Amino acid sequence: MHFDLVGEITDVVTIASGRGIRDLARLRRRHGPGRWRKCKGVAAVRLSGGRVRRAELHWYEKVKIRRFLD
Repeated sequence: MHFDLVGEITDVVTIASGRGIRDLARLRRRHGPGRWRKCKGVAAVRLSGGRVRRAELHWYEKVKIRRFLD
């Protein structure tokens, strides 16, 4: 799903780090070693149709919508 962030990501929390990340081997192969963390936060997003909604986002190196909040 394509979307654009509208403003800042708030309520950022680390939900997994180090060996707690299931995709750690893939992340290291693809992007190299590092101090990987999986994070989540809340932001307003503009969907491809132009509608703006608040959503919970999860990300490592790329942000994705996890669920809509309203």
